[in-house]
Amino acid sequence: MAINKNHEFEDLDGVKCAVVEKNAGKDRVAFLKDLLEYNNYKVIVVPSPPPKAAPAPKPVEGEAAPVEAAAPPAPETFTVGVTNVMFNVTNALFGRALKTKNGHIVTPAYWQQKDAVSHDEIPYYEQH
Repeated sequence: MAINKNHEFEDLDGVKCAVVEKNAGKDRVAFLKDLLEYNNYKVIVVPSPPPKAAPAPKPVEGEAAPVEAAAPPAPETFTVGVTNVMFNVTNALFGRALKTKNGHIVTPAYWQQKDAVSHDEIPYYEQH
């Protein structure tokens, strides 16, 4: 059972995993898998369950039932997890525990793919 929303667990392919991200697209999965495997985590990726559809409204007596349009297919998304249940994204990022392939510390902006290159920042508590 998760202590809070930032540290969730799930059985992915029959293996207890710490959830890294849910509803991730293919490009995001490739980025996360590459980064986490480089940092020696065993990554498990499974398709996310489709979103639950809201029930159709009931027709009013005397009116014809509305014709439902075909719903667009749900986007293909995935749940990414690591087998190390101690892993927590927030702790890993702010604890500066993850590194890129070129040896830089993974920053939150790099993790969120806002920056293409991770720029090592001096933590606020080490600035003089």
